[in-house]
Amino acid sequence: MNIHLKRVNKAVHLEATNENGNKVQIDGAPKIGGEDQGARPMELLIMGLGGCSSMDVISILTKQKQVIDEYDVNITAERTEDQTPNLFSKIHVEFVFKGDINETKLQRAISLSMDKYCSVTKIMEKTAKITHSYKLN
Repeated sequence: MNIHLKRVNKAVHLEATNENGNKVQIDGAPKIGGEDQGARPMELLIMGLGGCSSMDVISILTKQKQVIDEYDVNITAERTEDQTPNLFSKIHVEFVFKGDINETKLQRAISLSMDKYCSVTKIMEKTAKITHSYKLN
């Protein structure tokens, strides 16, 4: 995996590009010179966790012939205070589904992702307590 980052302005706005040419804007908080022109690095970690687990869950349910009409993920995260670095301490992932989905298969797909397959979750659980829930229809 190769990622290239390029400074976009005279502050901390960066553009990251992957090997396929896909770009992501990264910026900092205004208090450090950022202009809110992109996601912050810690937000990208949470987005990565949501994306990683989503790919697992959707793939598992699709292979099981479950019909997903709508899919959303809401993630809340807390960081440690008065510590440097300020790592994540608690993360909660809420999966929201609409469709013709067997609840037992849904629970199993989420569990497989969060407990076994999602690489991002496995990395982040070393410093944060990660919980999950779901809503169906």
